[in-house]
This record gives sequence, C-alpha cells and structure tokens, in this order.
Amino acid sequence: MELHRRTLRRSLAALALAALAPLATSVALAQQPPGVQDALSTLSSQTATHTGFVFDRDMLQQAQQVLVQGGLESARATAALHSIAVDTYRYSSPAFYAPEALESLNRSYHAAGWKHLVNVNQTGGNTAQPRGMVTDLWLHYVGGDIDGVTVLARSSRDMSVIQVACDLRPLDLVHLSGHFGIPRVDPNAVMVPAPDGR
Repeated sequence: MELHRRTLRRSLAALALAALAPLATSVALAQQPPGVQDALSTLSSQTATHTGFVFDRDMLQQAQQVLVQGGLESARATAALHSIAVDTYRYSSPAFYAPEALESLNRSYHAAGWKHLVNVNQTGGNTAQPRGMVTDLWLHYVGGDIDGVTVLARSSRDMSVIQVACDLRPLDLVHLSGHFGIPRVDPNAVMVPAPDGR
C-alpha cells in the first residue's frame, strides 16, 4: 500500500509539473493487444474507484528537463518515451484476482508477441489473493529495443496498470523506475520469463 502511495505521489507531482506544458491534440498510447482490456475489467472480484492519467510526448519532454536537472541518470531514457498511461484502482475490501482473467490477460499478450516476466518469489495463491505486492511485467520488442511496456502491480486493496509506449533499451527501464508512475525496481523481486504461453 505504501508503495502505491509513493508511486501515486511521484506521479501526481510529475503530472502537475507536466501540466505546464501545452497539451497535445493526440496521444500516442502503447498498442494494447486484443482482449487485454476485457481481461483487466474482469480481473478483480471487487468494484473499485478508478484514477487514471496520461503523459503525452509533450508533457514527457517538459518533465524530462526537470528530471535531468534533478539528477535522473539517463536523459536518453526519458527522451525515448512516447506516452505513459497510469490507471490505479482502489478496493474497499480485499480483492480476489480471478485466475481465469489473469490467464486470459497472459494469453492476449503472448498471442501479440509480448514477453511476460514474473517475480519468481511469488506463489500461485499469493497472485490470486495477495498478502503483499505482486508485479507482472510485459515487454514488446522490436529487434533489441523495447517499444511497449505494461506493468501490472496489485495488492489486496489496490491495483495499478502502467502502459508505456517507447523506444527503449532494456537498461533504460532501470533508469526510469520510480519516475512517471513507473514502479521502482523492487530489490527483493527476481523477475524471470514466465513459462511458455503464460
């Protein structure tokens, strides 16, 4: 829960800063594979309050200047971002995440050529009824570069979906963690490729 609060605070601060930039008429969002939105809408057993926002290219360029001045290690990483969409869901009581909806989500990403990374420290039971934070990461590659990232971070009372359209090298993700709503890399997580088809 504290991670979600910190992520939301950082995201809102960056959003307020980026709001100073002129709004673009179009937003380049990461292309979601067919079936993903349906799977996300049926993922939890609980109704939720929803907050969402999008950083478009102009907003990200404006925020990049401030982050580089503030010590962000890679200006190249922020320059390679096209858009970031952050959706946060809050539940009034502990949620149960339907295994069939998670499986449908994984199948949709897999069918579209995305690579799924999971935290090897998680158990099957903890992914359906998390006692702590559970993170899934999907990456879409073009050659050796990443052009799409989706992060699904969920706990018993909240869930965040972060979608990034980009042109990044894999190492750039480390530099961006903790900025623009992208969760900080958890030092205790061991992210590994999911088994084939999952």
